[in-house]
Amino acid sequence: MTPTKTTGQTERREYTAMARVISKEEKEFLRKYDPSKYERPSLTADMAVFAILSGTGPEGERKEYRKVPEQKLGVLLVKRKNFPYKDCWALPGGFAEKDEALTETALRELKEETGVDGACMESVGLFSRPGRDPRGWVVSQAFLMLVDAENCAVEAGDDAGEAAWFFFDVQQKDTKKTVKKNVAEARIRYRMSLTNTSVGIIISADVEEIRTYSNRHESVRWQILEDEGLAFDHAEILLRAFLMLRRRADHLREDGGRIVLDLMPEKFTLYSLQEAYELVLGKKLITPNFRRKIAPYVRETGEFTSGAGHRPAMLYKRDLDGYYSQG
Repeated sequence: MTPTKTTGQTERREYTAMARVISKEEKEFLRKYDPSKYERPSLTADMAVFAILSGTGPEGERKEYRKVPEQKLGVLLVKRKNFPYKDCWALPGGFAEKDEALTETALRELKEETGVDGACMESVGLFSRPGRDPRGWVVSQAFLMLVDAENCAVEAGDDAGEAAWFFFDVQQKDTKKTVKKNVAEARIRYRMSLTNTSVGIIISADVEEIRTYSNRHESVRWQILEDEGLAFDHAEILLRAFLMLRRRADHLREDGGRIVLDLMPEKFTLYSLQEAYELVLGKKLITPNFRRKIAPYVRETGEFTSGAGHRPAMLYKRDLDGYYSQG
């Protein structure tokens, strides 16, 4: 993923440079066109923001000085200040402003609500199910965002009562399959747990992925079965964003598999990078195999970890030449 920091001004300049010549007939058509003939929804952006967090506890204490601190996957949530869903936790997000691309909305709202700036981002999908927002017809573009938690200070803005990191865990609970002649269906149930140890908050949600094969085509739909504390349909957005991250990370030799590097600081150890992959994938990796696959995309810095009780380890950083030359 590449950091997206495009401004509206830049996008408008690019669009103008590529603008086509409009005929007199089309200009006349556009002059008479009445957009009020069609109902228009409100547009929003919602962001599932992930980071690698220290798992040492609310005060950051180290239980064993000579052990490398445990890492956990975290997600950034905000506590809603206003109705609807007042006092519930939600993904950062908000309404698009006029003449604003939704990528700009996402970056602006993330900065305004949490103080986080410069996140890498990628589209998850469009969420438009009727009734998803009690305020009316609201369509949301959801984004997966990855940040380096060590270098971004979280601070709630005016629109959010609080902003905080939550440890994130997801487990596949069960899968039910049915096959009848040329029709098949698989129902996969996931349980998400979000924990903030400093204030003792635990949020959980069960979401079902329903895959149906019919007429020689597969369709996918989602259903929130249980939701204890997350606003709107954010449990579905969060799960789909995470599963997209996991599926991308599981193909390290392909372009998308390097996505986990966007969770790392500028300099990192191969141990911490492998641990980040393991957190996302939910499984242990064989170290020699992992290091062989990641080798084209990282390079040694000549620096070592310091100030810790454990043995110093080589620090690496992303190798941009290898990163962009590999297929």
